[in-house]
Amino acid sequence: MTDPARATPPDPAPMRLVRIGLQSRGEAIAIMRTDCHVCRSEGVHARTRIEIRSGGRSITARLMAIEGSFLNPHEIGLSEDAWTRLGADAGAVASVRPAPPAESMTLVRRKLYGGRLDEGGFAAILRDVQAGRLSDTQIAAFLSAGAALPLDDAETTGLTRAMVAVGDRLAWTAPRVMDKHCVGGLPGNRTTPIVVAIVAASGLVIPKTSSRAITSPAGTADTMETLAPVTLDLPAIRRVVDAEGGCVVWGGAVRLSPADDAFVRIEREIDIDAEGQLVASVLSKKVAAGATDVVIDIPVGPTAKVRSPEAAAALAARLTLVGSALGLNVTCLATDGTGPVGRGIGPAPEARDVLAVLQRHPDAPADLAERAVALAARLLEIGGVAAAGEGAALAWQRLESGDAWAKFVAICEAQGGLRQPPEAAETHDVTAAVAGQVSVIDNRSLARLAKLAGAPGNLAAGLTLAVRAGDRVERGQPLFRLHADSRGEIAYALDYWSRAPAFGVAD
Repeated sequence: MTDPARATPPDPAPMRLVRIGLQSRGEAIAIMRTDCHVCRSEGVHARTRIEIRSGGRSITARLMAIEGSFLNPHEIGLSEDAWTRLGADAGAVASVRPAPPAESMTLVRRKLYGGRLDEGGFAAILRDVQAGRLSDTQIAAFLSAGAALPLDDAETTGLTRAMVAVGDRLAWTAPRVMDKHCVGGLPGNRTTPIVVAIVAASGLVIPKTSSRAITSPAGTADTMETLAPVTLDLPAIRRVVDAEGGCVVWGGAVRLSPADDAFVRIEREIDIDAEGQLVASVLSKKVAAGATDVVIDIPVGPTAKVRSPEAAAALAARLTLVGSALGLNVTCLATDGTGPVGRGIGPAPEARDVLAVLQRHPDAPADLAERAVALAARLLEIGGVAAAGEGAALAWQRLESGDAWAKFVAICEAQGGLRQPPEAAETHDVTAAVAGQVSVIDNRSLARLAKLAGAPGNLAAGLTLAVRAGDRVERGQPLFRLHADSRGEIAYALDYWSRAPAFGVAD
């Protein structure tokens, strides 16, 4: 007689998989009818984490229950993210079980209650994140704990190592591999494509993997995507860099620190970017991309992400310390973050500024060119192609000669083809209500305006500045132009502007 305690449980009744086209922004979602056998089971209810197995593969997804005939009782609808992760085929069948509890939640709770985690603890959490065993709510709890109870230097180093360990790594034959990053918080500061073009045109290797926006109206990958394909796999990245010495691609398309992609998605939702998490996010991707030397831009200003010189110095010290522990040479530059850079804010508006600088248009934003040259200069000196103090002259030479533009075109072509940034369907000029001098510009309000106009989800959306701080304006003179896909988005942005104007104009 079979011992019931040792009997293998039967597989649940199979469910047919249905692709329902739900865009869940990175989270795996499963939808079933309330009267199906899974939803009627004790302990299984809406928002339960379930394990779905099909064709030898499995995923963990969040269950949502519906009523009605959208699905039949033996069908399970999968979001696009769930469908892709499972590698499902239309009409395939799957078995469904309640997902086992994620053991790493004990570590998340330890952090929430003020405990410290070592590299092994972070690794356990990251493995569960990578496998989809932690829900968005649980990931948000982990990120919030790291914001409210900041990671110390040892924790930040442990988290960075763990983030590198769960992904792939690139290796290059060049003895020095350059990289750059900006910690953000400054609208329009889109120096990366210009820096990569200058540095690669000077003979150095700079494989730049960039992020999409977290809390800003555009990330470098969003802006670059208006100019060339950025979703490249590892062999394609290697091919581009081997041919041209550099690239500007989306890091989320490859498994370089992949757990960070889930963190970025949740950070965008809860609008936080804690320092320890920021350091681990930045440096794990640099190490995974094979960089040996990185220059980090830290804009400092009252409405930037970093508010004071003291905060910038503390962040630079932590970046340098953690980078050194992982074998990465980090150089930080504190830069002016008192106002936006260039004229465009949003993917396409910023891309047009990048093109103007690289093509040396007479009306190209000088501040964007100067910032890019300053960053490129340090990389050229660190990389040994310019003597100390002479990097800026070489960087300007690469721009003025057209070498940087030619290299940028070649990189774009190697990534899949250079294209023109898209134009928005709707525009609206916002004008000065009174005459006077533009005394202050609020970076955060400008970024919010661009996001309400549709950036970065709509690559054409954002705004274009018509004036700078210190300019004299007359009543009715344009301050900036909004770019959006619909009048509704324009209206949302204008409503916000009426309550939180980003410009101070005074006599």
